[in-house]
Amino acid sequence: MKLIIENNVVMNQRGTVKILPEEPDDVWFVYNLISPGDVIIAATTRNVKYSSRVRLSLEISITGVNYHRDSSTLRVHGTTLNTNQHVKKGLFHTVEIELNKEFEIYKVWDTLSIEKLPRGFKNAAGADLAVVLLQPTGFAQLYLLGARQTKLCARVETHSNPNKYFENIFRAFVKHVDLSVVRCVVIGSEGNAKDEFRRFMIAEANRLKVKSVENNKQRIVVFNTRNRGTKGDTATLACMSVEIGTRYKYIGFVESVKKAGGKAFVFSSKHVSGEELANLTGIAAILRFPLPDLDEMVS
Repeated sequence: MKLIIENNVVMNQRGTVKILPEEPDDVWFVYNLISPGDVIIAATTRNVKYSSRVRLSLEISITGVNYHRDSSTLRVHGTTLNTNQHVKKGLFHTVEIELNKEFEIYKVWDTLSIEKLPRGFKNAAGADLAVVLLQPTGFAQLYLLGARQTKLCARVETHSNPNKYFENIFRAFVKHVDLSVVRCVVIGSEGNAKDEFRRFMIAEANRLKVKSVENNKQRIVVFNTRNRGTKGDTATLACMSVEIGTRYKYIGFVESVKKAGGKAFVFSSKHVSGEELANLTGIAAILRFPLPDLDEMVS
């Protein structure tokens, strides 16, 4: 993605960027950057009275955004802010954002937006986090998470033999996870499955001489999907919200985590990563310290 213009992008002030999406991930990045209340300025077409469709540039106050993964496009809905010979102020209009079509975003740049912006203009360096989610029904999912998107790499389903189940997950892990790039592996489940799989994983790596796993076992951590804290780096995950009050609540929460020395990751509720997180109540954390009584507190 190209940054063509950047003007007055300062914390809690209004500023403008002009960008050009060049690949599908760029469109997904834009979807997570813009919010209702922001303004987009882009070339578009519109049916006008006594004429065919005309091409014009419109300034739209955003009321909603739809992401279309198959076509890598965004449909941005809103009301017009400028007036010209074809369009009056206050009319509803939809602008389509697509690859190789430049446009401008004018918004108040909060903490999350400012942090996201530089990531969009860096070449994808690959995923730096791998997540293995184990379900009690003999079903597992393997995800790779990067700065800009989450990828579901494998689904494993084995009901009859627990060892075969772990073996199939391990094979998928070795196939998809490059530990020279991935900095941390998180295994999550209810109960003891996460600990059992971690032990199996390390033992199997020793047996098969999989050096990448043998030499990096300290980077493989576990967490309970019922949110009991375990030792590790803080990683707070919060879904985005279109409600302004809720959004600012999460922004304050993220800032407090960072002030305490933690790291925060935000996923859209429209993406598979956000859907999985919603199954864990919407916010999950890996803490630096144990919380042995958390289950009792929740119940």
